[in-house]
Amino acid sequence: MPSERDLAQALDVSRPTIREAIIALEVDGLVEVRKGAGVYVVSATPAEGAARANATDYGPFELIEARRLIEADACALAAQRITDEQIYQLSELLDEINSGKTYEESEDADRRFHLLIAQAAENSVLLAIVEMLWDLRARSPHYILLAKKAHEAGIGPEGDEHAMILAALEKRDPAEASFAMRNHLQRVLDTILEATEVHEVEEARARVKLQRQRFVASKV
Repeated sequence: MPSERDLAQALDVSRPTIREAIIALEVDGLVEVRKGAGVYVVSATPAEGAARANATDYGPFELIEARRLIEADACALAAQRITDEQIYQLSELLDEINSGKTYEESEDADRRFHLLIAQAAENSVLLAIVEMLWDLRARSPHYILLAKKAHEAGIGPEGDEHAMILAALEKRDPAEASFAMRNHLQRVLDTILEATEVHEVEEARARVKLQRQRFVASKV
């Protein structure tokens, strides 16, 4: 297939849109993303006979964008209403994010960190929306595949960004809290987009480096 950049220009859409489309095709077994080589069509029909995409499976980048908008406002509200006990609970969760031995452990603490902030906003509608977005993330085949690629590239929850969110909440500063949350989720969006692309480049570089090492060794 043409490169993502070429497809984005030809179709006049963003690269995240192209990335989501490729992920959807990969989930259905129609294309294969070969590390360092590109995207190849491998089938004309879905692997399971029918496409697995449905009305409840939203694009992973769309989910992050929605979270950035909604959780930023929830965080601003939480800064005005959060209790000392909830601040303490967030600090405990921050320790879990930083000390998790696996991505799964860190991401579980990450989820509870974000949901606790939504709870601290004391708005049941906002809390329900934030919970729904996280649930959509957890059961989306497209997001799961994207997360797997990000993990392979060494990307996981970032403790420093969560610490900035917590610091803003401790100061009870709505504007700073909103900015910290929005900045964090924008960084997640940018980093995952880059990681799932850079990972292929790094794999190619690693293979070339190994081949050169073998070549040098064979000459010794």
